[in-house]
Amino acid sequence: MTTKNKRQRLVVRAGSQQKALFERAAALQGQSLNTFLVQSAQVTAAVVIHEHEIIRLTARDSAVLAEALLNPSAPNDALRAAAQRYRALVESREG
Repeated sequence: MTTKNKRQRLVVRAGSQQKALFERAAALQGQSLNTFLVQSAQVTAAVVIHEHEIIRLTARDSAVLAEALLNPSAPNDALRAAAQRYRALVESREG
């Protein structure tokens, strides 16, 4: 079953100077105001989401992370107990 991408209405309020700016930019791109605004908002939204998904580390943080991944410390009691609970949970769902 395929679901069509139903178009939704989006209402935006802008000042007259903003609207004139948007209209000029849309005209320069050869687009309708609606197409220009939707595409611009989509690009900006994708950039914002991408920026929030990236983890930025300092050189020191990168070194600490690499060290922890390459030379992990032995599991403590809490980690062993958590692993046992997890295994029991998985086994109960499979069985």
